[in-house]
Formats: sequence, structure tokens, C-alpha cells
Amino acid sequence: MTLTGQMFLAGDRVLGSGGEVHATDPRTGATLEPAYRYGTAADVDRAATAAGQAFRTFRRTDPKVRAEFLDAIADKLTALTEQVVERVQAETGIAEARVRGELARTTNQLRLFAGVVRDGSHTGVRIEPALPERTPLPRPDLRQRKVPIGPVAVFGASNFPLAFSVAGGDTASALAAGCPVVVKAHSSHPGTSELVAGAIAEAVAEHGLPAGVFSMLYGEGREVGTALVAHPAIAAVGFTGSRSGGTALVAVANARPRPIPVYAEMSSINPVVLLPGALAERGSAIGAAFVGSLTMGVGQLCTNPGLVFAVESAGLQDFLEGAGAAVRESAAAPMLSATICSAYDRGVQALRENPAVEEVATGLDDESISARGVTHLFTTTGEAFLADESLSAEVFGASSLVVRVPDAALLPELLERLEGQLTATVHLAEQDVPAAEELLPVLEEKVGRIVVNGWPTGVDVGAAIVHGGPFPATSDGRSTSVGTLAIDRFLRPVAYQDVPAALLPAEVRGE
Repeated sequence: MTLTGQMFLAGDRVLGSGGEVHATDPRTGATLEPAYRYGTAADVDRAATAAGQAFRTFRRTDPKVRAEFLDAIADKLTALTEQVVERVQAETGIAEARVRGELARTTNQLRLFAGVVRDGSHTGVRIEPALPERTPLPRPDLRQRKVPIGPVAVFGASNFPLAFSVAGGDTASALAAGCPVVVKAHSSHPGTSELVAGAIAEAVAEHGLPAGVFSMLYGEGREVGTALVAHPAIAAVGFTGSRSGGTALVAVANARPRPIPVYAEMSSINPVVLLPGALAERGSAIGAAFVGSLTMGVGQLCTNPGLVFAVESAGLQDFLEGAGAAVRESAAAPMLSATICSAYDRGVQALRENPAVEEVATGLDDESISARGVTHLFTTTGEAFLADESLSAEVFGASSLVVRVPDAALLPELLERLEGQLTATVHLAEQDVPAAEELLPVLEEKVGRIVVNGWPTGVDVGAAIVHGGPFPATSDGRSTSVGTLAIDRFLRPVAYQDVPAALLPAEVRGE
């Protein structure tokens, strides 16, 4: 597929009339061709209006056709593997092995949702047949199913150019639900976005679906994003990005004459708790494995373990030595962009300048990399952590802070001070189970996923996973953006009371 710098507006390829942007290779700082032009409010209106017009037809598409459509997108992306891998690497600096893995995750979740559509369980059918003889009042015939809510605006993420972007989980689950999608592509990887959008647009046309089922445009600043969320045809929003960006979109959505839900994944430092028994048994090994998780994706994963609560015990020094050694051997690597790299460097510098913080180890530097991320490990005390809210701030990159806790009994108080998180991890041995029992109720209130004796990086896409959490991890902690349950975000229940069988939707006919 030839890159053109164009947007996709309801089946047409259109060159934007707004400002111009080029992707930049974070490894070298080189400018990549072609140039991409931003869309305008008029382009947003065109895409959203077409999505609204397509909705009534698309929502009633035969489930088999919709499933085949999702499978076709996956097949087309697979056919573009080599071109996609090359472009993602050039635009993001992500290592080839991870790009291939992310592409496989993207196609697999499209196929996963195709299976959900075929199965039909997402419609949540409930049937209560009439009980005319019930006293004191007869019960009417009641049947319930879930229906799609309408066109969905999806915002591409910087750190997952495939799995959380144009054809990522938000798009896959929305299309599976029967909702047209309008994507605002991320400006850091416009070429990747064009390749993926082209595959979706081809699948739309080949399956005879309304052209408004899918559109993608580029936008500068918040102009296009704000116009998209405010458009009356848009019924919900899927977003992965910064807290400031997510909360701004929530404000726009709530200010509409008809407010809509925004499912925004925003901020998480994913605390890790190290209990004494685990530290005594395998402190050094835990330290080395922790750094492996910390440095995955150059620390730019939403589940990156940015905070560790370690109980003072005989094995704590082993953990710090094991982690320190692994940090000092970790190589610098390209971050996603110069902007992200600058923000990371500022966060690291703030920790270095904090008198209550000590730097344990620093990773290898490499000045040949333009936007490079260097690993850092810091420590502080539980007392200092409680006294300084800045120590619980997210530093987006391969940096983590170890809080030395004098007694396990203090852990609930420390965890209570945290905001909502995507994950929490507990490392324990058999002797630590009583202490862990005290922590679980606190963690259930704070996070969407609890991990024991593992690491939060690496999210299994399936039926039981939860990738969400209380604010500010997400704007709606009742949802997940990963796994089959993600489809529920774009459905709503409708009940049918005493509706004649001839008029009932197929899903709720019968007894």
C-alpha cells in the first residue's frame, strides 16, 4: 500500500486542509515522508454525520456478516505485516519483535470479537415469560437484549500504535457491537495509521457495508478531538492517553445537550507490594524480574510498575542489589517521541532533586539515540512517601520508586493514599498469606487487576481480563478496554413487554 498522507472520510480518501505534520524517527530524529495534513471541524462533521447515517443499517447487519467483516480486517492487516512492521519501527522506535507481537495481538483481538459476534452472548438475552395467573397482579411477558448505542469516536494511543489505535480494542469492540467508528489518529504514527485505516476501509467496501461505518482523520491539538466528541451523532468515546487529555474530553462530553460516556484510560503507576517471606525466599530474583517488567517497552506501557512498597526485612537488600544490577546493565532505547522523552527526563530530574529520594542505579546511556530512555531506580521511606504527594506521581518511562516500609502493618495505610490504578502486584510466600489477606480488600477498591507473584506488564486478551480501574486509571472504573467484556461499553439494554412474536428481534424469540 502506498502512503499518501490522506485521511479516510466515509469511503473517500481526502487530503486535509489544516496544518501539516511529518512523523519523526525517534531513533535518529529524521523526518519521515509523506507529509500529513490535519482535518478540520468540517471534516469531523462529514465523518460523524456519515457514521450517524450508517448506524441504523450497520446495527442490523447479520451477525455472520459482521463477524466476517472483522475477520477480513485481521486478514488484510496480516497481509500487510512487513510494511506495517517497518513503518511502526520508523515512527516509534519500537523493537521489531514487540511490533510483530503487537500486530498479532491486534489481529487476534479482531478475530476474538468476531467470535463474540457469532456466539451472540454479548446481547445478554433475558426472558421472563408471562404469568397471567400470578396474584395479586399477572406478570407481563418481558424480554431483554442489549443493542448498540451509536457511532463511537476512538482516539489512537501513542504507546500502542496498533493494539490501542486505529484497529485496536476500542475499534474492534465498537464494530463488533454494531457501532460505526470515527478514529482520530495519533500524530506520532500517521503512516502506520494510514496503513491500518486502508485495510479497514477496504473491508468495509468489500462487505457492502455503508461507507460511514469507518472514518479516520488527523487532528492538531484539541480542535478536532473536541469537535468529534461534541458532535451530536457521536454516542460514546474510547480514549487511551494522558489524564489531561482524557479529563478534557470528559468535560466536553458532559457539556453536550445530550451527554455521552467517555471510556478513557489515563494514568496508572501500578504499585507492587513485596512481602517479607517472598523477599527472604527470592529477593534477588524478584529484583531482576522486576527490572525486566520495568524496562519492557522502555517503560512506556500503561501497566509499567512505577512504584514498589517493600517491607524492611532480611531479603530487601537482596532485592535492591538484584534490581540495581539489572538496571545498570539495561540499555538505553528509543522512546516513542521527543515530547514523551522530555517529559520523562523532567520526571526523573524531579526525583533526583527531592531530598527524601536516593538514586539506587542508572542504566546505560547511548547518545547515538535521539529520543532515548535511560532506566532509573530510586528509593525513599514510607514516612517521606506519606508526607509528599509528588512521590506518587506517574513518571511515564522506565523509572520506578521503591518505598521502604518498616512494617507490613503500614501497607494498608500507604495503599489507601494511592489514586485508582489499573493493576496492583503482590509478591508473597506461604508465610505472607495472612498479611496479603489484609491487603486484598484495599486493593479491590483501588485497582482493576490484582497480580500475585507475577508482573503487570503483559495483558492477556480474553474473557476474564479487566484492563481498567477507578479514576484516574480510567474515567469509568466499571468497564474494561481489553477482553470480550469491552463490548459492553457500546451496548445498552432494551426490554420488550408483551411484544407480539412477529415483531420481536430474533435473539429474544422463543421461551
